[in-house]
Amino acid sequence: MYNRVLLKLSGEALGAPADGTGIDPGQIQVYAKQIARVVGLGVEVAIVCGGGNILRGAEFSQLGGHRATADYMGMLGTVINALALSDGIEQQGVDTRVMTALEIKQVAEPFVWRRADAHLGRGRVVLLAAGTGNPFFTTDTAAALRATELRCDVLLKATKVDGVYDSDPNKNQDAKRYDSLTFREVMEQDLGVMDITAITLCKENNLPITVFDLFEDGNLERAVRGEKIGTSIRAIPEGATSKA
Repeated sequence: MYNRVLLKLSGEALGAPADGTGIDPGQIQVYAKQIARVVGLGVEVAIVCGGGNILRGAEFSQLGGHRATADYMGMLGTVINALALSDGIEQQGVDTRVMTALEIKQVAEPFVWRRADAHLGRGRVVLLAAGTGNPFFTTDTAAALRATELRCDVLLKATKVDGVYDSDPNKNQDAKRYDSLTFREVMEQDLGVMDITAITLCKENNLPITVFDLFEDGNLERAVRGEKIGTSIRAIPEGATSKA
């Protein structure tokens, strides 16, 4: 079983099931219950939420807004999501802390990695919001960065499908799912699991990624137990040994 994990949730996962927009209290409770069960196993959990259910900076800027301004707006969306998920988790009896890369003292602590490390060590779920605090970086990159800083054992990328495919399984019924991949294969095949900056950061720090479907109850527990689930992305093929 992993000791410390970082869970990357898309903003759409927190939204209405029909279109992934807004914040759906029912979805919040679904994830909060799974997270609480994992904490009950003794696993330390950090979470990075996206903000796509509220606003995507890159898409908003294409409508004429300045990209930096749009990205900051998106960061604020992730803060809203983190607060909503924090409330849901605390309703399950688990202590949380929301920490932000942008300073918003009234609602969250500023991110300091030593403080976040201490919170995790005390069994609190730490929700890391506002991305990296810089425009032009995605929340995937923020997840890779925070997981590296906090010395997490794995980055768990929660999606709406059960792993990584060679094409969109919702559009191609013959799409092939990968059980395991290397970082190099992800980059060479341009599989779009996460942005290239995030994948590179994970590769350079030998941080494994597991891509799995969080919509199936119990999958988060299986993932933290290290069971074969979804797609595993590692520096070397799963089961292989590195050469001296």
